[in-house]
Amino acid sequence: MATAKKSDIPVDLYIPFVETLFRDGLTLAVGFSAQILLICLVYWKTEDSIYLALAGAMGLLAVLRLRHIKKYRKLPSPKDYSEARRRENDYIFYASLHGSLLGSFCFLGIYFAHDNFAEIASVCVTLASATSIAGRNYGSPRMVMIFIMTLTWPISLGFILRGDVYHILLGLLSIPFLFAIRRFADMVRDVLFTALSEEKKANRLAQRFNRALNTMSHGLMMLGPDGKVLVANAEAAHLMSVKSPDVLLGRSIHSLLKRGVAGGMLAPSDCRYVEAQLTRALREGRDRKVLVSFTNGQHYEFSAREGDQELGVITFEDVTQRVEAEEKIRTMARYDSLTDLPNRAYFHEIVAELMAAGDNERLCALAVLDLDDFKSVNDTLGHPVGDGLIYAVAERLATVANENIKVSRFGGDEFMIFFNRVEDPNHLGTMLDTIFAELQGDVDVAGHVLRIQASGGAVLSRVADGDVDSMIVKADLAMYKAKELGKNGWRLFELSMDAAFRDKQLLKADLRSTVEAKGLRVVFQPIVAMETMRIASCEALCRWDHPDLGPISPAVFIPLAEEMGIISEISTFVLHAACQECMKWPEQIGVSVNLSAKDFRSREVVEKVAAALATAGLAPHRLEIEVTETVLLDDKSHTRAYIEEIKQLGVRIALDDFGTGYSSLSYLHKLPLDKIKIDRSFLIDVTRNKRSLELLKGIVDLSRPLGLAVTVEGVETFEQLKTLALIVKPDLLQGFLFGSALSASGIETMSSTIWPFASDMKNSARG
Repeated sequence: MATAKKSDIPVDLYIPFVETLFRDGLTLAVGFSAQILLICLVYWKTEDSIYLALAGAMGLLAVLRLRHIKKYRKLPSPKDYSEARRRENDYIFYASLHGSLLGSFCFLGIYFAHDNFAEIASVCVTLASATSIAGRNYGSPRMVMIFIMTLTWPISLGFILRGDVYHILLGLLSIPFLFAIRRFADMVRDVLFTALSEEKKANRLAQRFNRALNTMSHGLMMLGPDGKVLVANAEAAHLMSVKSPDVLLGRSIHSLLKRGVAGGMLAPSDCRYVEAQLTRALREGRDRKVLVSFTNGQHYEFSAREGDQELGVITFEDVTQRVEAEEKIRTMARYDSLTDLPNRAYFHEIVAELMAAGDNERLCALAVLDLDDFKSVNDTLGHPVGDGLIYAVAERLATVANENIKVSRFGGDEFMIFFNRVEDPNHLGTMLDTIFAELQGDVDVAGHVLRIQASGGAVLSRVADGDVDSMIVKADLAMYKAKELGKNGWRLFELSMDAAFRDKQLLKADLRSTVEAKGLRVVFQPIVAMETMRIASCEALCRWDHPDLGPISPAVFIPLAEEMGIISEISTFVLHAACQECMKWPEQIGVSVNLSAKDFRSREVVEKVAAALATAGLAPHRLEIEVTETVLLDDKSHTRAYIEEIKQLGVRIALDDFGTGYSSLSYLHKLPLDKIKIDRSFLIDVTRNKRSLELLKGIVDLSRPLGLAVTVEGVETFEQLKTLALIVKPDLLQGFLFGSALSASGIETMSSTIWPFASDMKNSARG
């Protein structure tokens, strides 16, 4: 706060003090009239012309001073300290003249007139005027001092000049009296200063409170003991659709809520509920929050609490954005973003609630649907097309949803349907057949015509006998059975499926333990050179001898290992074992190892091959890595790079199961291959079907100019061998005709053996 001087009062108080000097012109006019009249009486009594002159001077001063006061009273308040100071100086000028004339009147009456009436009259008018010093001039301490001097000094001087002891004492005694007047004026000024200061503080606090109150984002109403509004802010007025908070004053909660009902903003039932909750909170003295939804879509949260001195406070804020955000988050947490169907967690909650309600003896059912070959859609056409297919399926399934049937996207390409009430198995079968029939068909996704085909599993259960989780497990088992039986259909859960599932889980546990303990063994199937009929290489094959079940077929445990994610551990075991055993064989015999698709998902496959060679000390050219088209489908660019790095180690690369995929020919010139292995399916009817023979011969003829060696798999009969030797002429042969897989020592024993077919082949060629 700025001040005029360091010792002065603040400017914002100094200006009002100066304005008080010009406030009362009426009493001043009355005082002037009394003083002029009294001076005239003295003139009439004494006939001394000096009093007449004094009365004239007093009259002229009265006119000037009253005009001066009237002038400043009409002007606006001073804007700053300097302007207020000038006004105070003007006032002091005229008031000093006034005090001097009154002092002169006293001095004349006491010292010169020697008239008792003149003496009494002058003293009376001075004392009367002195009493008004504090009341009229407290706003200017300088004016108080000037008035005291101009009034008291002439009186004291007049008495002292009379010369006798009594008058001298009387003149001296007037000094403490006039000092008391000064003190009184200071006290009045201090009291008024304190009052004005506190008023200023109160006003500032009121302004700040009012500004804070009316700039709040919350609405606020303060209620008195009678339950009526004492204070309200602008936000409260806005909510109640009134122009000013003052309109709300004196209203009760009931009348305000009824106003909302009358305006169509609030339902009558909501009005009663809100009033009851807020009234209860105020009565019990505890905080309570009530969320109110208005018909215009807005949401307000009301809070009520009891304040001090039986005052209650109600605040409310617009929480529309928060409510909408919470609803959006709740929706995102409950519904699948792609299909808008309930997600796994919310579906579980819905089904649990439905099963908990109603008759526990009723039948209910749960079905799981999974799209057939959906992975190939993502791999070949991309995930956006896959998402479009899922959306199309969800649209068709959503049409069957109602109060009794709930549909969910459970994740990926899997959907679930819950039937809350089923009459019998035939009823469930009819519903599922209808759903599958309506689901199947072609759909256009981003210009691609795709056929929807799904496999499903269902479980039927009494509500009292089942729960959501167990029903999901059983429905999954039934779906897996449907896929095993050829897909594109559904199966109902049977107890045998559960037993098979449990056996499968036990087998998985045993397989994991065996892999960790390195309990698998490796055997080797001979690969025979067509020209020499001697072993040129061997394919390393993994075998599992279960302690209780006996030998487990690779067709059983290899898919289990892939499902469990431990196929890479098996590949590593076979690779190391093959390299170590190959070191014991003659140098002309190599070994081939088939690596899985999972092995080629990272560059570790290159390091794995290099480590196996280094550990065994095997020459890289004696190792052959077999890859399948499944490996290449996962990530062609990275797989090709890893194959090229393995090739740079000196290891040979063979493409296994050639001819079973739709794009096999494209790999012949794109990959650094040394050999192709023709799948056994080409050899099944090669001795009877000329087309099969020509196709097989064509593949061999196509590979030779590319520098690729050819191995034909699945040779089982002499007739097949004869046809291959005379017409197809591959480089290498592999099959049971040359015996089953052998141990490493068996390969070493047979390494120099020439199969007797060699002489037979020569005789057939000559014949």
